[in-house]
Amino acid sequence: MDARTAVTSLVFSMVASELSHVHTRPIDFVCDSEARRMMNKVKDLQVEMVVCSAVDALPSYIKLPCIRIHKATWERKSVHEQRAEILLSLGTLAQDVRSARTLSQPGCGLTLLERLEHSINNYLHVVRLLHIEGEQVGPQAELCLGQPSKDFGLVLKHFGLLLTGKLEWLIAEMAKRC
Repeated sequence: MDARTAVTSLVFSMVASELSHVHTRPIDFVCDSEARRMMNKVKDLQVEMVVCSAVDALPSYIKLPCIRIHKATWERKSVHEQRAEILLSLGTLAQDVRSARTLSQPGCGLTLLERLEHSINNYLHVVRLLHIEGEQVGPQAELCLGQPSKDFGLVLKHFGLLLTGKLEWLIAEMAKRC
């Protein structure tokens, strides 16, 4: 595959993936695993990353979200605390990706960072809108961050594991009311 074909393919797949399931509602997110699967763009970004050598090393460090879960500790937390922890992780990740994006040169690396930031912001929006019975005012969350990294692949991996780990566990608890 020549460079022009690779870039055309990359741009086409980016546009196509952004058009599908743009308007996932919080209730769909909780009760429809297919809607969550369609919203998760990590695998698409990982595939596109292979074509784009510009993201091999990010222009600034990104603090990786904690992805380890101690089952008993997680289950002792209220749904409010779980959501607050996820929101804090997503917010910190979005902020760091935004900073890296502003330092990036135009090209496929910048485009991938924009798409990652857009994806993180979509999750932030949906998780903020999740209705939790007996909602409390802003529970405090412990900020748990992994090591800072300039490795885009590692950032994607940790983002994906945050989604398939802590976020899915939160959704599993909330889905009991579907």
